[in-house]
Amino acid sequence: MNTETHTVETWNIYGAHQLARKLQLPELDRWDWGIPDTGPGIEALGDVKGLRVLDVGSGLGRHAAHLAALGAEVTAVDASPAQHQRALARYPDTPGLHLVCADAVAHLRDADPYDLIYSIGSMPYLNPDRLLPALANGLKPGGRLVFTALHTNSHGTGPSAEVTRRPEILRLPGTTEDHPVDMWVLTPQLWEGLLLQHGLTMDSVTAIDSPKPDNHLSYRLYAGRRPQHVPSGPRISAPPPPNTALGST
Repeated sequence: MNTETHTVETWNIYGAHQLARKLQLPELDRWDWGIPDTGPGIEALGDVKGLRVLDVGSGLGRHAAHLAALGAEVTAVDASPAQHQRALARYPDTPGLHLVCADAVAHLRDADPYDLIYSIGSMPYLNPDRLLPALANGLKPGGRLVFTALHTNSHGTGPSAEVTRRPEILRLPGTTEDHPVDMWVLTPQLWEGLLLQHGLTMDSVTAIDSPKPDNHLSYRLYAGRRPQHVPSGPRISAPPPPNTALGST
């Protein structure tokens, strides 16, 4: 089974589990990028009013709905049917919010360019050599890419020194059940090199660490952009997508 297809199947298990739990999470009162009670928050995105925005791996859709309420036109894409079902049940008719169940790369191939693309912890589940060309083409010149990626897992294992996937564990909330998934857990230098390779620039990298002293979990928040001088021309071809791609919490 394709690595990304297996990941989607795992997120389907996760989504079905959450649907069965019928847990009603509140709307966001504070934006975080993967670890609660840490900074930065929504200010990392800047003013979103009037922008075309894409949420990659949108899951339940709370972050996307929050941006729609601020005046953005937000497309929330998730490849997991179960995760998409959760979002549809919660946001059946929200102004400015468009919920799409699709492979992110396939969606970007056909969509009009976005002003802003963001992702909360989901990009490392996709092969960056497949995803980043699509993201570069899917941004308007001057458009921004903001995403978090796992840097150190809760056991203290840091990033890989080469661009390769590795096994990580997804744990279903409310259970002790673990599900193995493959992720690209890379150093900031590797992420920056990949962005440059695919026509994007890196503006900043921010460390986001767990506030709990016994938890080594750490993310990095990456902010990049498509250079303004790059003309809108024929789109660069990306490798063909598998049947499905990505899910999110």
